Amino acid sequence: MYARLPHYDRTSLTPGIVHIGLGNFHRAHMAVYLDDLFALGLGHDWAILGAGVRAPDAAMRKALKDQDCLSTVIELDPSGKTARRIGAMIDFLPVQDDNAALIGAMTRPEIRIVSLTVTEGGYFINPATGTFDPADPAIVADAPNPHRTAFGAIVAALKARRAMEIPPFTVMSCDNLPGNGHVTRAAVCGLARLSDSALADWIEANVAFPNGMVDRITPATGPRERALAAQFGQADDPVPVTCEPFRQWVVEDNFPQGRPPLEKVGVTFTPHVHAFEMMKIRILNGGHATIAYPGGLMDIEYVHEAMANPLIRGFLDRVEREEIIPYVPPVPETDISAYYGLIVQRFSNPEVADTERRLCLDGSNRQPKFIVPSIRDALAAGGSVAGLALVSALWCRYCYGETDSGAPIAPNDPNWDALQALARQAKADPMVWLSQRTIYGDLADDPRFASAFTDALTRLWRDGTARVLSAYIAG
Repeated sequence: MYARLPHYDRTSLTPGIVHIGLGNFHRAHMAVYLDDLFALGLGHDWAILGAGVRAPDAAMRKALKDQDCLSTVIELDPSGKTARRIGAMIDFLPVQDDNAALIGAMTRPEIRIVSLTVTEGGYFINPATGTFDPADPAIVADAPNPHRTAFGAIVAALKARRAMEIPPFTVMSCDNLPGNGHVTRAAVCGLARLSDSALADWIEANVAFPNGMVDRITPATGPRERALAAQFGQADDPVPVTCEPFRQWVVEDNFPQGRPPLEKVGVTFTPHVHAFEMMKIRILNGGHATIAYPGGLMDIEYVHEAMANPLIRGFLDRVEREEIIPYVPPVPETDISAYYGLIVQRFSNPEVADTERRLCLDGSNRQPKFIVPSIRDALAAGGSVAGLALVSALWCRYCYGETDSGAPIAPNDPNWDALQALARQAKADPMVWLSQRTIYGDLADDPRFASAFTDALTRLWRDGTARVLSAYIAG
């Protein structure tokens, strides 16, 4: 049993894309689509140059350069696992403090797309306003001469291309953010404007930032994943990727300098990205948040185990059907109820072995994007928010740092210390938790939500997670 090698001549590939952020998701998603396209004999001038702007990216560069930039991708289908070596990336640029190699590569005329997966928290968004934050310390440091952050490097390369009269590349976010093209545009133009308003005006007028929706469950790599790679003859690969069989990519067709013909391999190009994106973020990502914290508090390790628990599954079903799905607008050629059924099937896949801890990660960035908008829509419609308030209360209870059994919960958020301090105060005064304006905005001022949250957190401490879930399902 061996991993399948690329079905094309990699020596025929030339670069057309620089991708910043070579994590698991990119290598199981965008790189796979391009690999499929290249196997059809199409788009060979759209190969990827990998890049990173953080010190840890150097370790990924070494791991991939040592294996000719090939990535092992293992699809975890319950009917049988398959593995392949993805060859869409042909080089990984040096990781440097000044990003000189990255800026130089992005200046090359043949680079027509710069894409990113820098995580939801990597766009310098002020959580309170939902807009670009020029006061972020990394932006303040980069502002006088942008080049050190990913967005600074993009600004520097666009400035160089303008000076050399080379048409600008398209900037394409592949991160799981509402309006990810708009968010990326705000970061690039916002940073440019801090030092060069004329350049910022030129970027706004000339650079495309297409919105896109991306989807594929891709667990973190650990001993289990490396053992699986070894079964497929890849024991020497330190960074294999595992993923579910499902994948989806929906993108606005806004690429002035051209793009690979990815519609040939299943990518949807549409002006209705926002509809697909809202459906996915509310139902899938909101669903992940819904099952994450009760599972964490009940000492459940894996997502499929949480889905097999009737209390957690029942909680998910009721929250989704009563408080999330009713406020998801129609999506072209999509049955939203059937889409939710597919989500349940995906969450329940035992082969993926995704962990509850991964789903619990970074709630301070994810809750405002995946849960709070559904709360606002339900409140505006006069609907129930009891389930969504319980989701928030479960997150608060999790951040206390101790499961229902008394087992410690290791830090699991960039803001863990602050969250834990608030969660401990909120045990006696739940409204302390809602005072986080960067998360909840003015929701603390809504008596329906404040009352539902206070009741839920009080009962979690009094009765424990299982009994509270049981009461919610029965109610």
